[in-house]
Amino acid sequence: QVQVVESGGGLVQAGGSLRLSCAASGRTFRAMGWFRQAPGKEREFVAAIRYSATSTVYADSVKGRFTLSRDGDKNNVYLQMNSLKPEDTATYYCAAAVVAAVLTSDYEYGDWGQGTQVTVSS
Repeated sequence: QVQVVESGGGLVQAGGSLRLSCAASGRTFRAMGWFRQAPGKEREFVAAIRYSATSTVYADSVKGRFTLSRDGDKNNVYLQMNSLKPEDTATYYCAAAVVAAVLTSDYEYGDWGQGTQVTVSS
């Protein structure tokens, strides 16, 4: 059974930090990513990691504030979010892929979590 489970969302004041976690199981995943969707907006790419070479890519809007990392050789990744802004408010989704590449488009991912809410108050 394939599972992708996010955790760690919540309410934080602007300038604060949150750490999102994602655990995936059920396939041999080789890449994972985070996307977010704010009310009334399309889902957008946030960050992605390729396991081999530990390559990461970030959206310009989060570069320098968010850090994506992997827990050793496990299918667990963490999105450390610092200096949060109200515009970061969204539902954050973790996605997993079997392709060994840094994937920035949502259609490239085959498995998704249910999402975790992040709300940043001003």
